[in-house]
Amino acid sequence: MSALTSTLLELVAPAAALTGGAFYAKHRHPRAYWVAVGLPLTVGRIHRDYDAVMEACGLTVEPSFWRAMVTQATNRPAKPAVPKIRGIRCTATGLRLRLRLARGQETADVTNAAERLRHAWGVHALTVSEVRPGLVELRITGFDVLRNVRMPRVARSPGSLRVPVALRSDGTPYLRDYREVPHGLILGANQSGKSMLVRNLVHGLAPQPVALVGIDCKRGVEQRPFAPRLSALATDPDEALGLLIALLVEMDERYDLIRSHQGIPGSVLAEDVTADIWGLPEKVRPVPIVVFVDEIAELFLVAGKADEERRNRLVTALIRLAQLSRAAGIYLEVSGQRFGSDLGKGATLLRSQLTGRTVHRVNDLESAKMGLGDISDLAVVATTKISPDMPGMAIVGDTSGRWSEIRTPYRSLSEVAEHCAAFAHMTPDLQNLAAFRPHAAPAPAVIPPKPTIPSQLVPAPATE
Repeated sequence: MSALTSTLLELVAPAAALTGGAFYAKHRHPRAYWVAVGLPLTVGRIHRDYDAVMEACGLTVEPSFWRAMVTQATNRPAKPAVPKIRGIRCTATGLRLRLRLARGQETADVTNAAERLRHAWGVHALTVSEVRPGLVELRITGFDVLRNVRMPRVARSPGSLRVPVALRSDGTPYLRDYREVPHGLILGANQSGKSMLVRNLVHGLAPQPVALVGIDCKRGVEQRPFAPRLSALATDPDEALGLLIALLVEMDERYDLIRSHQGIPGSVLAEDVTADIWGLPEKVRPVPIVVFVDEIAELFLVAGKADEERRNRLVTALIRLAQLSRAAGIYLEVSGQRFGSDLGKGATLLRSQLTGRTVHRVNDLESAKMGLGDISDLAVVATTKISPDMPGMAIVGDTSGRWSEIRTPYRSLSEVAEHCAAFAHMTPDLQNLAAFRPHAAPAPAVIPPKPTIPSQLVPAPATE
């Protein structure tokens, strides 16, 4: 009996230890578990049940005439045609599966079956993208990569005005590209992650040759720590109006510069004619400007009729910048909790110019519709499912209808402030914005405490 017990212990103990270790790794170290266990099991499951899964998900078509003739001639049953696997690439978070579509299929057929494929193969997420006509890629994610965000290492520089600021749900980095999407809108409730996204943007832009401008009507508490790297900062509506007017003057001067280099009537080659600053010679090209507007509602709201004129001028200046500044290399990043017609005249017009949309957790459905209603109804629904215990989670999209789920990594305010101070030498001096250049406040003087006299040395009062 003792020998049998000893043998059972020898067999059960390693199995229990292995199972417990796998369970622990799955919850505490999901990447390691995926590479060691999840990936081989998933690849094996795909190869084993591929034809059956395709048929169950409705991704089969009738075999071609010649295939049917061959199977009939060889007395074999004719199998329906399925998409052919044209490549599998494994990653640390999932795998990429390329499929050659069968005759008569389209990308939408695979997209509609994505949720069924996800359940059939037991993976966390599955998205479909078209590589070229007839060839699609299935991006499979093995675990929830947004639970603990770890940005992948970028092998090379993402390029000017391109910043990796968040992680997508499929494990790829989300790049904020101002050349492709010049103006953006960031919406979200308090503690939803708006400020964290802005911090990551500032952190990524600080080492680049770009001028950073801040408008923070909360007395500068959000953007003042970035002062060493800011070319201009406004901390109340009056300063904001002056700064926006200065930006309009800067924009007009840049258009004059572009016009002077257009070569009319033929002073330069035809291929050198340009309509934006990026076609100018590098030696005369002005530095691009990114403007961060915090809490846009503070620029729209008025306390009385005395503030209406200032509000109208603020809104007009913002709309002019949003409509005209792209070619001049001036880009807007606007943040707020709500941004709709309830803010007043001009709000809807300004919002329509902000192509990039990022919506965090919101307090009501209408706020989600303000940001993503004109992009996708599914994106609006996804926004309402963001949990309060997942700050930084957001739905990002643009007016093309594409959208995805992202989450920004945590970055402390002190870390971004130190990063801005380290790259303070990159801050360009813009003559039109010089009056709004913030200056770091001097360190407060340390007053040494007065020396204290021990109680036993204090003389006793004289007695009569």
